[in-house]
Amino acid sequence: MIKSNILALDASTEALSIVLHVNGKTFHHFEECPQQHSQKILPLIDELLANAQCKLSDLDVIGFGQGPGSFTGVRISVAIAQGLGYAAKLPLVGVSTLAIMAQHAFEQCNAKCIFPAIDARMGEIYFAHYKVTNGLVDLVNDECVIKPELLLKENELADLSGVAVGTGFKSYPDTLDEAHDITINTEITLPDAKYMLALVDHAFIKGDVVKASEAQPKYVRDTVTWKKLPGRE
Repeated sequence: MIKSNILALDASTEALSIVLHVNGKTFHHFEECPQQHSQKILPLIDELLANAQCKLSDLDVIGFGQGPGSFTGVRISVAIAQGLGYAAKLPLVGVSTLAIMAQHAFEQCNAKCIFPAIDARMGEIYFAHYKVTNGLVDLVNDECVIKPELLLKENELADLSGVAVGTGFKSYPDTLDEAHDITINTEITLPDAKYMLALVDHAFIKGDVVKASEAQPKYVRDTVTWKKLPGRE
């Protein structure tokens, strides 16, 4: 049960998702709208607030997807959360996009061992391994960016059981062929802010929050290696 009044948002992938939980009621928006996040996000937040008949000042905390994902999308998530946090003097909680999908897998299908992956482009994926403790996902290994063909070897997944989610496995469906006890859930492909609520609520109650000025993205891939065109090396 969510105890706090929360606005949470994520724009770090092709999906744009926003959720507002206030006075025990939840208002939610999710859509895939590549390259339209910056135009849509503030009007949609205003719409949810209007539907809930509340103001930012009625809230306790703002959650944001801090990546990994699209560099531009991650920056949009952080910047919007910072602006709203400054305006309403609210604390912020950053949540990994991989954790959002892992929590989704737990809440939707009761998965206890989850392997989320997001297509990182350039022949790589963002990947992590989560387990569930007391209804919340916990990170087992460090989030990383990795070539799909190296995933099983470097993360010792072949003998593990669980559920895999995300666009990483949609783009590279053969990645887990040798991991016989890991099932790919094809319905969960992108992070949805709705599944940030429990994580943000828990962090806020613990006091694990940051000021708007301290909010940081989590790119995982700190530098981008651009593929060069033939003859332009």
